Parts: sequence; C-alpha cells; structure tokens
Amino acid sequence: MNATAKPFHIGTVRLSAPLILAPMAGVCDLPYRVIAHRYGAALVCTEMVSDKGLLYNNVHTREMLRIAPEEHPVSMQIFGADPYTMAKAAASVEEAGADIVDINMGCPVKKVVTNGEGSALMRDLPRAEAIIRAVVRAVSIPVTVKMRTGWNETEFTAPELAKRAEAAGAAAVTVHGRTREQFYSGKADLAKIAAVVRAVSIPVIGNGDITDGPSAAQMFAKTGCQAIMVGRGAQGNPWIFPQIQAYLDTGTILPPPSPAQRYRQMLEHFQSLRAYKGDYTALREMRSHAAWYTKGLYGSAAVRERLNRAESTDAFESLIRTLLEREEH
Repeated sequence: MNATAKPFHIGTVRLSAPLILAPMAGVCDLPYRVIAHRYGAALVCTEMVSDKGLLYNNVHTREMLRIAPEEHPVSMQIFGADPYTMAKAAASVEEAGADIVDINMGCPVKKVVTNGEGSALMRDLPRAEAIIRAVVRAVSIPVTVKMRTGWNETEFTAPELAKRAEAAGAAAVTVHGRTREQFYSGKADLAKIAAVVRAVSIPVIGNGDITDGPSAAQMFAKTGCQAIMVGRGAQGNPWIFPQIQAYLDTGTILPPPSPAQRYRQMLEHFQSLRAYKGDYTALREMRSHAAWYTKGLYGSAAVRERLNRAESTDAFESLIRTLLEREEH
C-alpha cells in the first residue's frame, strides 16, 4: 500500500485516509457531507460559519451547526477577525459536536476580505496568530487553519503564517496553492505548498487542482504534504474519493461513474435535501448540484435546461427518475 493512502491524524482525531472534503459554500451542507463521507472522504468540512452569526444566535447560522451521526469525523470552519468572538464561536462549534474546528484565513471574497476576515488575515499575521491562540485556548478539540499562499505573488506569507499557527497550538494547516488575487484562476503553485511543508513540523494538507488520482498523487509527490483536500473536483462528484484511494493504493484508474450512477446519486441527494431543508430551498439549491452531476454527459445542456425549468420539487424529482429509467433500460 502506498504510504500516502494510510490513516492520518490531526491532533487526537484519526482519519482512515488522508482524503478530505474541502469546506465549500453552497456545496458542503449536511446532505452532501454524508454522501462524501460514505464514498470515502475520511474528513468532511462544513461551509464556513460566521463568528458573529454564532455570537448573535442567527437562526440560519445555528442551522449550519447541525451534524449527522454518520458524517463523523467532521471539521467545522469558522471565520472572523476578532480573537474574542472567534474563541466564542469555536466553543459553540465544539458544543455542537464537531471533531475539529478550522479557521478560515483563505476566503478571497470581497465582502469577507473587506471586514479583515478570510485571506485578509494573511496581511495581518499578529492578528492571525492572536485569533489562532484564542481559539486553541477556547476548545479541547484540534484546531486547524486554512490559508492561501499569500495575498499576491509578492506577498508569500504562508510559511510565516504556518509557523505562527504551529506556535499558537494549531494541529495542522491547509494550504490552497493560489494567492488571494488569483481567486480560482491559473494553477495551484505546488512549490509554495512544499515551502510551507518545510517550514513546520505539524501536518500540512495540500489543496488546489485535485481532480483525479494522478493529480492527487502529484500533490503528495511535489509538496511532501501529509494529506490532501479536494474542493471543486468533488462538486457533484463523490466518486473522486474512491478514485483517488484506488490510484494511491494500487495505481488503478477506476472508470468514471455511468450516467445511471450519476442520476441515482442525484436523486438520493435531492431527496435528502428535501428532508433536511424543505422543498423550496432544496429545489433552488439542487439546480447547482444537478449542473455538476450532469457535467460531461451526452446531451447534458438540454438536461440542465429541463431541470432548471422544473417549477416544483415533484416535477424535478420526476424528471430525474425519467432520466434514470432511460439509462437503466
């Protein structure tokens, strides 16, 4: 067995493999986390949760703290710019049953960065360190930090931030190999992730451009990271986890899921969303997931158009069933 596919620890939390589902807004809600975990994501991460939303008991934010028994171990990600409110938020996360609390220092979105949160903290390392220290003191579960390589090409602050995170008590760091200025364009810089690996003794999790087994193996080989985190490659594609595991274990490239497998999983996902969030929200949110599930399928543009026109959950579900039956016969 390849060393990269072995069990992995983040502090006291043991993961069955070094394969992690990245925290993605609009993707990593409870229904999809359960699915990803079942397919082999050894750790699933929640959508990022606002520290102030938790502090002021925002109903929507509190709803984001729900965890299903079958998705453990689960990491819950929080974001904010104040050590005190972040510590309070971390305590809420631990109380909600999370196994790990992750601090977002990588989000590039303008409204987050303008508040000094997310990747803005890569330009304020003393504040970033103070936040990590306060969160570590507030909880008994492991604390991790997710960052980018820096604000831009000239500000490569990830190694220094990782060192400060380690000094403040973080159990691991995740590095997305892009700058804040890049957002999601260009390519992830694996050499910069490797520099972070060399800078610290805590585990470094590599993130960026992992779309299959070979790209996962390349992330391990070129960075020396101890685990990988899959983001956009897992959208509508929980099969990526067994594909990566098989490639790391044996060098085998598993075939892609059949159209019938995709529609069957899509149907189950939609039913879970309906049960968890109600019909109105489920219909709205499933349209994005459906676009990912059907990507690359023959006639997928026409399928998406039909799904987007469905005006009720029953009509949407009926259409998925029709597509599934067509593929099964």
